[in-house]
Amino acid sequence: GTIHIFLGKRGMSMTPKELAIIAAKALDEKKGKEISAIEITDLTTLADYFVIATGGSNTQINALCDAVEKAMKEQAGEAPLHREGHRDGTWVLLDYGCLAVHVFSQEAREFYDLERLWSDGKPLDLGGVLTAD
Repeated sequence: GTIHIFLGKRGMSMTPKELAIIAAKALDEKKGKEISAIEITDLTTLADYFVIATGGSNTQINALCDAVEKAMKEQAGEAPLHREGHRDGTWVLLDYGCLAVHVFSQEAREFYDLERLWSDGKPLDLGGVLTAD
């Protein structure tokens, strides 16, 4: 239906990898910690990439997600299919279809340990993308 037309690329056709990099940069600029990206195309139909970051507080977690939403809209013309907060805001998920952005508190990140769960995925090298910590 009409929703898909609205969420379409609108002439800015970007690869899932490019979208992952936009998200990682936005998280980095807002001082997200331990940012990583994993390519999971071959492992699941859920998404092509996961981008994961840690926020210091619920307030920062929300600010990080807001920054990703803004960057994705401005640079890729993409709006999230949905945004979900879990566990009292200690884990927020932004779902862009081909890309899922997870922002955790330190504790929730260690608890869910997505990198271990998806260890068969291919890490995306963000060396040229992120500023040094």
